[in-house]
Amino acid sequence: MKQLILSKSINLFLLTGFSLISLPLLAQSEMAVMESPKMQPQGGDAPKDARDPHAYSAGTTLTGGPYALDGTKRLRLADEHKFYALIGDRLEYNEQANAAVFDLQAWYGTTFDRLVIKTEGDFSEGSLEENQTDILWGHAVSAYWNTQAGVRLDYYKEGESRQWLAFGLQGLAPYWFELDMTAYIGERGNTAFTLEAEYELLLTQKLIIQPRAEITLYGKNDVENELGSGLSSSAIGFRVRYEFTRQFAPYIGVEWSNKFGSTADYAESNGQSKNDRTFVAGIKFWF
Repeated sequence: MKQLILSKSINLFLLTGFSLISLPLLAQSEMAVMESPKMQPQGGDAPKDARDPHAYSAGTTLTGGPYALDGTKRLRLADEHKFYALIGDRLEYNEQANAAVFDLQAWYGTTFDRLVIKTEGDFSEGSLEENQTDILWGHAVSAYWNTQAGVRLDYYKEGESRQWLAFGLQGLAPYWFELDMTAYIGERGNTAFTLEAEYELLLTQKLIIQPRAEITLYGKNDVENELGSGLSSSAIGFRVRYEFTRQFAPYIGVEWSNKFGSTADYAESNGQSKNDRTFVAGIKFWF
């Protein structure tokens, strides 16, 4: 019995040892064959006995057969289709100022190229006080970032309307910060820059806190519209919303707005405060 066990052990050792030795030799042999200069990629016609690629389609192809699409329609990838969206990021009422604020964005196009329209402003006593509208062409440069170029149109009820060329970048930064930054070139050498940042903190799948910050800078003084050069204004706020659905979410929030430099001087000369805290209530939506 002992001799039988010993014999089996020796045989197993020899087989295992042979496998361990032969595997590296086999790998080296295959690598030598692959590196041979005589190796050529396969080409030419398929063998005569190769399977017909249409053998199981009953003769149906993309352009012929009972299930072929009529006319010029063809199967296309998702990034070839055109889509649209309307996003209401802010549609809110400020009771202290008795004013309504809107911040909307609409786009139409493909995954890579689209027309983008951004508009924001405020209503007071039933009339439009100020409005900024950007009409842009967006192009995706990566999975998370779009470049944008176009024009900006400003309207002031008590001031002078402006037109600008716009160049921007919009997307999702690391750690899920949504950024929207745009540089502007206006009339008579005027320049401006805006930066908006948002973040969504999910307390639950429906209850969400959204911090938001915005700064605006101008290259020159704009006396007609009471805007100073340098850092002109900033706004920092928090909004808490409840998403009944992803497309409809009422919210409440608080925002601190500040004016700086000559812009603050213009505000104080008109009897306005350069630092304000406002409570807001509104609706965020998209479709």
